[in-house]
Amino acid sequence: MFHVVDTMSLAREDRFEWWCQEVARSAAPTRISSEHAADFAGHVGMLSAGPLRATLMAFPTLHSERTARLVRESDPETYELALVLNGTMSVAQERREVRMSDGDFVMWSSSLPYTGLVSGQGDGARVARAVVLHLPRTSLPFPDHRAAALLATGLTARSGVGAVLDRHLRAVLDEAPRLEEAAAAAVGETTLHLVRALLATRLDRQDLLEPETRSAALLARLEAFVEQNLADPGLTPQAVAAHHHISVRQVHQLFRARAETVSAFIRRRRLERCRADLADRRLDHLPVHAVAARNGLADPAGFNRLFKREYGMPPAAYRRSLPRPPRAQRQESVRRSAMTG
Repeated sequence: MFHVVDTMSLAREDRFEWWCQEVARSAAPTRISSEHAADFAGHVGMLSAGPLRATLMAFPTLHSERTARLVRESDPETYELALVLNGTMSVAQERREVRMSDGDFVMWSSSLPYTGLVSGQGDGARVARAVVLHLPRTSLPFPDHRAAALLATGLTARSGVGAVLDRHLRAVLDEAPRLEEAAAAAVGETTLHLVRALLATRLDRQDLLEPETRSAALLARLEAFVEQNLADPGLTPQAVAAHHHISVRQVHQLFRARAETVSAFIRRRRLERCRADLADRRLDHLPVHAVAARNGLADPAGFNRLFKREYGMPPAAYRRSLPRPPRAQRQESVRRSAMTG
């Protein structure tokens, strides 16, 4: 379901040709040129999750062009939705051109000619990173003439559904190597629901969304709100409902799709954050109770019981069971952590 290939495993003279072939296979035949073609260092991760196909790409500056002739010769009839993770991406299609950067979405169609330029940026970085979702035209709930209004336009990921989809995709990429088939299929469905919600919102045509898509998008917003507010001891189902202007009953109904109550979800994510913090060497200077408090668990005794029930040992014992560097190295780690905030 998730396969990774690095061009550095290939002979130098074969790397760029392989990259061009891989783009043609995963998206559509495209003319690609790069000043780094002689020694092309690229990284590709391919994810197949139920109905979703996605490609994570890291590569040096390149220029791409899909001509009218290439469209006539081969057309998978997809929309390509890219999230820029690092660098800049310029796309021109349908007499429009847009330049996007880190944290932006941009969409183009395989059925129309287009040009693109992608490059790294900042601190001399040469490598750009992006995740591209390959969306069959039939997977969107509106006709092609509606979708055409979104091609080569700015789709922000900094607020609303865009921000939720951004965080969702980054989490999916982090967990992709460990996803089992059933979980991957569910993740793929959720991702498509969020994509539809983002595009429908941009078109102001939420009325075209199916009820299942609306519910999935709202649930993702609730989960994102929880993730952002785990440190707040007052985070409750009531607080989640009030923030989103819905009833507590609706919150519970939405979380039934996860086979987990909202309270259980909050508790599990807090414990997972605590466990990660206890394993983080940069936080060795924090007492166990402080680790719990920074994740919204203000009762030390209650935290100890919850942690032991979940992980089989008290939090202090868990921290002691982890390998630790020498004292001098720990002190340097703490010093650097304090300097960086």
